[in-house]
Amino acid sequence: MGNDAIANLITSIRNADMVKKRAVRVPATNITRNIGRILLREGFIEDVREHREGRKYLLIITLRYRGRKGNTYITTSERTSKPGRRIYSNYQEVPKVLGGMGVVIVSTSQGIMTDREARRKGIGGEIFRYVW
Repeated sequence: MGNDAIANLITSIRNADMVKKRAVRVPATNITRNIGRILLREGFIEDVREHREGRKYLLIITLRYRGRKGNTYITTSERTSKPGRRIYSNYQEVPKVLGGMGVVIVSTSQGIMTDREARRKGIGGEIFRYVW
């Protein structure tokens, strides 16, 4: 059984949210860097930076909270494509989450991007995750 960087990233964010932790540290891989950049660009998190500890590189993700209750901006995140069952879609059939209010993270031949970017560029790929 291999390591699933995407599941590790999202689980770490979800667990930090439950205990109202301000920052999360996850191993830095190309996938986690790209997903972190997308979450930052879409306004779901506050900051992403890379940190080196010895020979390891870590991503430090600062969560973004709102209001007095302190809920994160990520209310739900669903994993669609899993290591045992991959889900692919062409650019015309990439789903929209909440009528475009959420984000679909897609892995394409040109890198990891959002559903809007994939439609604009006219390329499909593997549907990783829905975030809203």
